[in-house]
Amino acid sequence: MSFAQLPNIKFAPLNVPFPRRRQTAAVAMWMFLVPLFVVIFLAVLFTPRLTLLALGYLVFIFIDKSHETGGRAVAAFRKFIYWTWVKDFFPINLEKTTDLDPAKNYIFGYHPHGIIGLGAWINFATEASQFSEKFPGINLRLLTLETNFLIPLWREVLLSLGICSVSRKSCENVLKKGPGNSIMIVVGGAAEALHAFPGTNELVIKSRYGFVKLALRNGASLVPVYSFGENDIWDQVPNPKGSVVHTVQTSFRKYFSFSSPLFHGRGFINYDYGLLPYRRHVVSVVGTPIDCPKTESPSDELVQEYHQKYLEGLQAIFDKYKDQYAKDRKGDLTFI
Repeated sequence: MSFAQLPNIKFAPLNVPFPRRRQTAAVAMWMFLVPLFVVIFLAVLFTPRLTLLALGYLVFIFIDKSHETGGRAVAAFRKFIYWTWVKDFFPINLEKTTDLDPAKNYIFGYHPHGIIGLGAWINFATEASQFSEKFPGINLRLLTLETNFLIPLWREVLLSLGICSVSRKSCENVLKKGPGNSIMIVVGGAAEALHAFPGTNELVIKSRYGFVKLALRNGASLVPVYSFGENDIWDQVPNPKGSVVHTVQTSFRKYFSFSSPLFHGRGFINYDYGLLPYRRHVVSVVGTPIDCPKTESPSDELVQEYHQKYLEGLQAIFDKYKDQYAKDRKGDLTFI
């Protein structure tokens, strides 16, 4: 390949203001925390004088059930300025459309999953967007896969932000803690990540009834949240149904519970190639809550009724804000 045939790469100028460089560094650090923690743990494990310490920590990981009992959030960590730097990189914003009664419990549904769900992390697991000021009295826990709490050191970050397991036991433990205690479920999960292409708005939700049953059993109100721009911050390798990529990704998700989207974005010093996300605006809009009657054994008809109400709530958010926050959309909201 001749020099003339090399890809046209746009590099970041040398005079980029320091705050923007700091934002990029903060996002890069967040992206590589998991592999960094794994390397640190392995280094400790294979250092003879520290091996017992590492083994003791492994035992602690398997006996500690904080991720099922509400976590152990550290307010100062949730307010750490670092999260604001990550937020301002895109930027990511939180839009409130109504007040929430702190005397109730809520199940927030977050959509779409995107590649990683950065909007959920920043807006609801940290105080970078002042969640507690906008929704006083609501003690919200973002939920994630239980396997994340098996990763050394990374699990401590999750727990310090109040993030908990998405298991049914964990959900009910939080909701039973009293008024205001609430959870957020990224409903589309791993399957939806494979639909996260810029400009698209496809939600895997038609057959997702578990969160509605949970709300009815606990008398919790459902709160739809749509995050405009979540699908736009990375590009993804096309994976049409029937392709080799799609087949491999589907098989991977079946056996490992999480998906493996082949995503790419920008680099640390260039705007065209790399794994860092693009600087694209993300706005999470919190919709109107849907009160659910407490029903110990909800019938299929009741579950479907409130599932439909929830879909209508999501549609209402999208229809109201799509021309403001999704001007370059390639399609309207689709439930699959």
